[in-house]
Amino acid sequence: MTMLIHIAAILAMLASLVLIPLGLPGLWLIVVITLGLMLAGSISWAFGLIVAGIALVAEVAEFFILKKVGDAYGGSRKAFWGAVIGGMAGLFVGVPVPIIGPMITAFVGTFIGAGLVTYFETLSVQKSATVGWGVLLGRTAAVAMKVGVSVSVIAAVAFAVLL
Repeated sequence: MTMLIHIAAILAMLASLVLIPLGLPGLWLIVVITLGLMLAGSISWAFGLIVAGIALVAEVAEFFILKKVGDAYGGSRKAFWGAVIGGMAGLFVGVPVPIIGPMITAFVGTFIGAGLVTYFETLSVQKSATVGWGVLLGRTAAVAMKVGVSVSVIAAVAFAVLL
């Protein structure tokens, strides 16, 4: 029975990976599942707390990636928030096409949100396209980093509970 619970937990963690590109807390769902395994005695407290710490570092790194890349392309704080709102709007626009639709439209919304805010700030199509592209690259890099961290955490948890 314990083995089935461990396998179900790992499968739930793998399913959580889909949430990360959508801008949803997939990594934190993985952490919650890991902490549940910790409370059940399947993994040590130290291991569970290290996983939570790694997730926290990944969240901070995401912020710095977005900030650094956005700044490099001339984005403002308002453009950053435009990207966040645009990404969320894109997420909902893409809902009719399961899984891949929201992912694509969330990234497109990020570009459009940052670009529109920058256009209203500068009245320059060139500048708004540059900032939109930069924020999109930053978001892509941040998502790739968080997916990589999540896959590493899942592999470590799977190794800890299955072997």
